[in-house]
Amino acid sequence: MRLRTRALTALAALTAALGLAGGTATAAGTATGSPGDIVSAAPTSFHPLPGQPTNTRAWHITYRSTTAKGTPNVVSGTVIVPQDGRTGPRPLITYAVGTVGLADHCAPSAGFPYGTTVEANLIQLLTARGWAVVVTDYEGLGTPGDHTYSVGPAEGRAVLDAARAARRLPQAGLGASPVGIMGYSQGGQAGSWAAELHDSYAPELDVRGTAAGGVPADLLKTAEFNDGNVGAGLILMAAAGQNAAFPELHLEKYLNNEGRRSIDYLKQHCVVVDVAAGLFKRIADVTVRNPLKEGDWQRALRSSDLGTHAPDHPVYLYHGVTDELIPYEVGTGLRAKWCAKGATVQWKSLPLAEHVAGAVAAAIPAANWLADRFAGRPTDGNC
Repeated sequence: MRLRTRALTALAALTAALGLAGGTATAAGTATGSPGDIVSAAPTSFHPLPGQPTNTRAWHITYRSTTAKGTPNVVSGTVIVPQDGRTGPRPLITYAVGTVGLADHCAPSAGFPYGTTVEANLIQLLTARGWAVVVTDYEGLGTPGDHTYSVGPAEGRAVLDAARAARRLPQAGLGASPVGIMGYSQGGQAGSWAAELHDSYAPELDVRGTAAGGVPADLLKTAEFNDGNVGAGLILMAAAGQNAAFPELHLEKYLNNEGRRSIDYLKQHCVVVDVAAGLFKRIADVTVRNPLKEGDWQRALRSSDLGTHAPDHPVYLYHGVTDELIPYEVGTGLRAKWCAKGATVQWKSLPLAEHVAGAVAAAIPAANWLADRFAGRPTDGNC
């Protein structure tokens, strides 16, 4: 009972720190062109809380990107620029949000106009510095198709292409703005993948640094850690996301009736409800056979592993020691892999911080570190 109480308390904290998006996202059609090309753009608004003014201009965009299999897709997002009288290039953060859910109405862009995407409070800390911010909704979240939740290559490309799109949006006036990458939890995975892909996928972007925290760098270890635990619902969400990217995995053949009902439910709701619905479930409770024991599933999950390529720019990497969703060892493992490959990594351990606390505690230090990179100050990291 005490554990369940702590779990529900953690869910309430997750709501406060990472938010629940509301509203209806705009769907994009098909388009031709290059990754980062804008398909559509329309004025919107950015509010951290309902009705709270931010002195910013914002546009809802859809833009070209690339799936995990390398095929073209269209992703939605939001470009936010401070109204401070400044024109021309300024620091641009391509911001990757933490887990919001699988339903389209959970997309960050759907909640920004209504002040219901509470991670907007962390984003406002960046616009208050005079920085522009672009926030991807990720593949299939706010656009046709299912959200490819936890699929690292698709997320990383969506993050990089969001920066391309923001710089190509004439109304934003960003031009050749220098870029910083930032994200936590799922956003840490997406941001880290963007960091690894930058030199091969979007080398024209002037990326000065990446700040990533609570990174699920090893999905198999993360799934094992959460099986029957507080974050059990995230395993099912990730399975649905992997299956969306790789339908040949045939998730449906592994699910029992309870599993099918759970997946249908998860696809209709946002993160807090989804995590609550999955509390302490075990994989065995929802499957007739564990897909994570199968070779094709293991290969798919391993294709999202981080640490196989050193980012070509400095990285600020942080993780809570008592993280109850993403094992601390997964974070230190990513640090070790990047350091071994010669990356410049500034590692920050967060003592006594669980998952949500890590997002809040490191938001300002991470932004300060990025400010130094925008200012051209050198860093050797602490590998």
